[in-house]
Formats: sequence, C-alpha cells, structure tokens
Amino acid sequence: MRVIGADGSQLGIIPTDDALRAAREADLDLVEVAPNERPPVCRIMDFGKFKYQQKKRQHRGHSHQSKIKEIRVRPKTGEHDIEVKLNRARTFLEHKDKVIVSVIFRGREMAHIEEGSRVIRQVIDGLADIGKVESPPNQQGRRIVCILVPK
Repeated sequence: MRVIGADGSQLGIIPTDDALRAAREADLDLVEVAPNERPPVCRIMDFGKFKYQQKKRQHRGHSHQSKIKEIRVRPKTGEHDIEVKLNRARTFLEHKDKVIVSVIFRGREMAHIEEGSRVIRQVIDGLADIGKVESPPNQQGRRIVCILVPK
C-alpha cells in the first residue's frame, strides 16, 4: 500500500505490517484515505483529531436561524420597566432575532391611544442604534404592534 507520513511526506509503497509498525512508532493511527486506488493509499495521522476537525468544518457552514421574539408593554408601564424590556430586546437583536414590540391596552386604556404610541415610540428610539423598523407601528384591535429587525 502507498503510505503518506504524518508530516505529509510520501513514504512510498510498503507492506501493511511495516506501515502499521511506522504508525505505532509515531504513536498515531494508520487511516485508509483512498481505498479504490491501486495500490490503496493510507495516511499516518491522529484519527480522533481528524474526526474532530471534520465535524468542526461541517458545523462552520451552519448559520443562525432567525427567531421572532416578543416584548409586551402597557401604556402605564414605568420608565425603569421599559428600560429592562429594552435591554432584553437589545440582546434578542444582538443574537440576530426579530423583535415584535406590543403595547397592550386593557379596559379604559383604549381612550388613551396616544399614551401607547408614546411608549412604542420610546422603545423604537431606544433600539434605533441596533435595530431598524421592519413594519411601522399599527393598531390591531386592543394592541399596537411594531416589528424590529437587526441592522
């Protein structure tokens, strides 16, 4: 069989027993890399390391699947609570996820739609550096909804 050394050098065509002995002396494995060739080609290498690098190379091609996250606020939500929600939304946007911002109205709060618009505008302005508006704020029944995407 044709044998390739650990450093990539050609060791030539040698018997299987001699190739195994050379691999054991180097404290490595003898791996058949081209079984269909005449003579078959084997390489002296660390097989565990080879498998690890192969798996790592395969995973490098995968990309992040964008998810949709939602933060919900109310018109009467306090300033500090909005800041906490902004920080959470900021982490979502940093992880390349979309964020739906919902202002939910209950009961008589529907009489003060402008208060909900102020809150959603505050959220959009707070995230302007990291996200951009995909769909502007629009009212859907008892809620105002806006979608933000990462820049």
